[in-house]
Amino acid sequence: MRWWIISLIFLATVINYIDRQTIAILSTVIRTDLHLSNELYGLINAWFLLAYTLSQSLSGKLYDRVGTRRGFSLSITVWSVAAMATSLARGMQSLSLFRFLLGVGEAGNWPGAAKVSAEWFPIRERAFALAIFNSGATIGAVLSPPLIVWLNYAYGWHTTFLITGTLGFLWLALWLCFYHAPERHRWLARKEFDYIRAGQRVQEEPARSPVAVRAQLSAPSVETVAKSASPSELDEERVPKWRELLRYREVWAIVLMRFLVDPVWWLFVIWLPEYLQKARGFSLKDVGSFAWLPYLTAGVGSLLGGWASGYLIGRGWSVNRARKTVMLLAALLMPVGILAVRVADPMFALALICVVTFAFQVWINNLQVLPSDFFPGKAVASVAGLGGTGAGASSLIFTLTTGWVVDHFSYTPIFTAAGVFGPLGAIVLFTLAGPIRRVSYSPRTDLAV
Repeated sequence: MRWWIISLIFLATVINYIDRQTIAILSTVIRTDLHLSNELYGLINAWFLLAYTLSQSLSGKLYDRVGTRRGFSLSITVWSVAAMATSLARGMQSLSLFRFLLGVGEAGNWPGAAKVSAEWFPIRERAFALAIFNSGATIGAVLSPPLIVWLNYAYGWHTTFLITGTLGFLWLALWLCFYHAPERHRWLARKEFDYIRAGQRVQEEPARSPVAVRAQLSAPSVETVAKSASPSELDEERVPKWRELLRYREVWAIVLMRFLVDPVWWLFVIWLPEYLQKARGFSLKDVGSFAWLPYLTAGVGSLLGGWASGYLIGRGWSVNRARKTVMLLAALLMPVGILAVRVADPMFALALICVVTFAFQVWINNLQVLPSDFFPGKAVASVAGLGGTGAGASSLIFTLTTGWVVDHFSYTPIFTAAGVFGPLGAIVLFTLAGPIRRVSYSPRTDLAV
């Protein structure tokens, strides 16, 4: 049953990226129709990223409070309405408004998926579960170019947004029919429930965070609780406040790593079709034929990255060693993107971009499982949401910068800057994050300190 559940999240993510990519793929058509420059196009996407940034933390808190069933229902309703409303856009202001609302809804998909993974999967399977979910982003991006180009030629860009926006409501019907938390799911066999819960128990000595070191004098650690209480009982702990979570260096490490590295992905999500057409001479039909390739390799990277760390853990490696080894290799591959703007052959440039997207998905798939590696269930979505806020903040800045730099210079400085972000993220991983293991965490104790 757990694999059916993560398949639903995968499908939601496919729809999320189809709705998100529609404007990027049709950017030249929409910009011509609405008379928008590169800088204004960057500003429109900045409104999306601003909402996405703010909504990541808010959505994480929402999911921890109301649960994944209601949280996902609200998120996909908001973003589907916004996607359909984009068909009504008639200028800069209305298009910015609808993209802002899309960002509010779509942001919830990621902290929600992290929470589903923590609830439904044992520790060794979480990275692969998130790989399946993350591959939805890449499959959505693979499907988007041919699908959206065809819809545009057949019906025009206004109707294209209406059609793609309805997909979320079809998914919502499936979600409400099939999803419940593990302890309430009538189709979940007792054997699988016990397997999930046994695999969620903490098996390593908890890290000693600054707050928890003092707190251990007066309260049991989460490891001690895990020996006497089931994970479902741990889930009954209250949702922590942000100020409590921000006392942990592990949270700051997650936020900073996402702040540094996520702009690499957004560069291609927002600007790849534009880059291929304006800098590499691709036609809109060429974009439909070839722009999906970097997302195909990204999907392979997501699945391989999730499988690799889980495989190493299964072979006896510690969670810390397995995650860091896979993430380091990915970080060292990302700088090849610096060469993409410097080679003459457009297809060779596209191949180098494929390597970057592959490496990024290996990296992010393991990074997104860190909240559940470090923290118990009631904190997972909140921590993931804070990380998403860091990612959104830097991606917002980078998107605005890209529009201005391209208008005044070229894509070369942008690709060069993106090339160094991966290694910088690896430095944070090996310094600020510390060992990847469960922190000594108790929200009630933190309040008393």
